[in-house]
Amino acid sequence: MLVIIGTIRLPAERLDEARPAMQRMILGSRTEPGCIDYSYAQDVLDATEVWSDREALDAHFRSPHIADWRASWAALGIGERNLMLYEAGEPKPT
Repeated sequence: MLVIIGTIRLPAERLDEARPAMQRMILGSRTEPGCIDYSYAQDVLDATEVWSDREALDAHFRSPHIADWRASWAALGIGERNLMLYEAGEPKPT
């Protein structure tokens, strides 16, 4: 399982404008094979993606909805992107 945790910064006053593009990205990503979870949070320090494996993640990077999302960044003022990829085992109850 692959977990991506990171930040995407955009000006606070552009958040409402960004929501439709973010919603399309989330809904498109969640339909992809291998996507276990995909979400954004207004507190972007808590944003996560969870994918089953690298093959599924690489396919996601080639998807039309991610191309559309990235194309919207300049207009939305998104200038910083910092994502970290972690490989994790299966979750276990504690």
